[in-house]
Amino acid sequence: MVRMIRKEGGVNIVNHWVLAVSCILLTVTGYGFLFKVEGIGYLCGGFPAMRIIHNWVGVVFLVSLFLSLFMYLKESLTFDADDIGWIKVAGGYLSHKAQVPPMGKINTGQKFYYIGLVVFGFGISVSGFLIWIFPENTQWLTLSHLIHNICFIFFVIMVPVHIYLGTLANPGTLRIMISGRIPYTWAKKKYPKWIAEVEGHGDKM
Repeated sequence: MVRMIRKEGGVNIVNHWVLAVSCILLTVTGYGFLFKVEGIGYLCGGFPAMRIIHNWVGVVFLVSLFLSLFMYLKESLTFDADDIGWIKVAGGYLSHKAQVPPMGKINTGQKFYYIGLVVFGFGISVSGFLIWIFPENTQWLTLSHLIHNICFIFFVIMVPVHIYLGTLANPGTLRIMISGRIPYTWAKKKYPKWIAEVEGHGDKM
């Protein structure tokens, strides 16, 4: 029987999917608005209906993003020499021969992605709410649209990259956000520092 270890709890998994689905919906509808894509508007019942969907899904996204701060922010802001080593070899993504330093619960790339998600996520949310609440304030509207579009570029580029790295590029990773449990031997290879921490605290496998 394969020995398993829990890497993510149920609350984290649910919040991850709420954040992911809301982010994708916002990206698709936002793309529809930016480039006036009639097909996307049609699927949403027209552009007025799509605007309502976009605005309220934005509320869901912001709440989920806020909740994620209690789950990943501390870990993402913790860097050490191994993170520097990870950067030097680009996480081993460019060469299978690269010696990747031992990682904790999340690797350096995931830390940077999450920090970007927080910064650009709150940026796109605040600017979006200003566009929604103050549509007649020309000064706020111009600045908000600029910030909103800059943040949008981050999501258009990084979300597909995140999905790829969490699925095809790293087989087995997706199960973390489905069942929360992964094989112990696989975890020890991918996250040796985290395993050492878990065993040091005597947590259950």
